[in-house]
Amino acid sequence: MRLDRLIANLGYGSRREVQTWCRQGYITDRAGQALRHDASVEPAEVLFDGEELDPIAPLGLMLHKPVGYTCSNKDIGRLVNELLPERFRHRTPTMSSVGRLDRETSGLLLFTDDGALLHRIISPRSRIAKVYEVELADPLRGDEGEVFASGTLMLEGEDTPLAPAGFEALGERRARLVLHEGRYHQVRRMFGAMGNRVVALHRSHVGGLELGDLAAGQWRRLSSEDLLQLFAGA
Repeated sequence: MRLDRLIANLGYGSRREVQTWCRQGYITDRAGQALRHDASVEPAEVLFDGEELDPIAPLGLMLHKPVGYTCSNKDIGRLVNELLPERFRHRTPTMSSVGRLDRETSGLLLFTDDGALLHRIISPRSRIAKVYEVELADPLRGDEGEVFASGTLMLEGEDTPLAPAGFEALGERRARLVLHEGRYHQVRRMFGAMGNRVVALHRSHVGGLELGDLAAGQWRRLSSEDLLQLFAGA
């Protein structure tokens, strides 16, 4: 692949900028030899300022989304894309979040430039579990597990019942919820239907993939092993 096209497609900068960086010696091969902007290269052999390039598509990322950030490119305020290197916002094909977490929800958020992978993850047919840790304003009633598992709970404004969901009480006002679908503000609305209010919400798992020790605001690339873990049990 031609070098300037490669670097531009990966979002590092424009072709004109690549020409400048090549003249300045920032883009080299693994032996440290400066490359011409029009050179034909193998991506794995190119270094940018001494670092390996991001992989070409497909690429997947996981982010520990903090509270206060919105999963949008257009809203006013702090956006999740600001937590990622700017180059990811300019890649071709485009990086997209896999579903959303609302502004006041923290936890595991995935990104990819692979449309097929994105749709596989969010498709109800995949039945990929999403695990949420919930803190509530009021004590649990005691029948939440039965109601959520029934497959008959209707949310206001909806015309089909929710799919059965897993539930585990973790304390008087804390619970863990396992969903296999993703409706608008679903967790908050489920507890609202039970007369309670969610005061803190955190997504800890998507499929078999968990945040682990990834701190709030940090991200990392998804490995092939991560993708296997993601679909484990689905």
